[in-house]
This record gives sequence, C-alpha cells and structure tokens, in this order.
Amino acid sequence: MRQRPIPGTTGLVRTMSLLGDPVLHSACAEVTEFGPVLDRLIEDMFATMYAAEGVGLAANQIGVGQRVFVYDCPDDDDVRHVGHIVNPRLAAADGDEIRGPEGCLSLPGLEAGTDRFDRAVVEGVTSDGAPVRIEGTGFFARCLQHECDHLDGTVYADRVTGLRARRLRRAIRKTAWGARALVQP
Repeated sequence: MRQRPIPGTTGLVRTMSLLGDPVLHSACAEVTEFGPVLDRLIEDMFATMYAAEGVGLAANQIGVGQRVFVYDCPDDDDVRHVGHIVNPRLAAADGDEIRGPEGCLSLPGLEAGTDRFDRAVVEGVTSDGAPVRIEGTGFFARCLQHECDHLDGTVYADRVTGLRARRLRRAIRKTAWGARALVQP
C-alpha cells in the first residue's frame, strides 16, 4: 500500500515553453531557497508532466529558470523511476552510445534519432536539501541526460546533425509554433 501522496495530484498544470522560447536556451540558476515555494514548483512540474504525458520535465520547460527536474520514467527493464532532483549535475554518462528516438514536451509531436549514452549518473539534492544520487540505464539514462541538457540551455534538437537535423527543422517549420522556434538568437 502506498504511504505517500502521488506526485502532482495537488499541482497546477502550467503552460509549456516551446522551442524558441529564450528560457529554453539559457542555463538555469542554482536553487538557493528551499521550502514551500520549491515544493509547489515540484508539485506543479509533476502535474504538468503528467498532463502532457511525458516522462521528464525540467523547470525551464514551464518558464522557471531554476535547476530542477522531475521524472516518472521506466528503464529498459520496465522498472519505473519516479522522483525529482534539485541542482542536478551529470556526474557520469558512459557505456555504449546509442542513437534512439527522442522527443520533448517543448517540441510537441516531434522526435529524432539522438545519440545518448546508455548509463547516466546524476547527483544533486532533494527539495529538503538531502543529497541524492540517481543512476539510470537505457531509456531512463536517456531521460536523465535529456533533462540535465535542458537545465544547461540545450534541447535535443541541438544535438541532432546531418540529414536528421534537416528533417527535424523541416518538421518544426510545419508546426504552428515552428516559425518562432527557428528564429533563435
């Protein structure tokens, strides 16, 4: 029986920042204030991620330039990982480099083959400041790397090259938000 509340059940769904929004292309600031405001942000992030049917969400994807992300993501063995991390740092990304389909809630409906390592370790703290270390493999490792990239101002489209990049740019232009997205500083 579950002893703690389901994340996001009391949160508000916030508006998603889309590719081209400056907040997605800037490194996020370290969190320095812990308490109810941070707890509310995390709860809203879970609610927003679930409403968008995602597996991870960085704070800047809802317009907040702070180093926080949430996740509810399976690994390749179908083990579900649910949690959050504040001030994360990608401590390791290694193993085999695998090109796999990657999407993003800030590029809705699109995906492209993106190279990621099949193992990742992220270190940071919880919302109450306790140290945390998260290790992921397979799809969960991809999620951890993707969310850390967001907090550094990088979206997966920045990692795509060659023909895949041209196809992705063409697909972006066909979206309702694409014209704004492709005009970046």
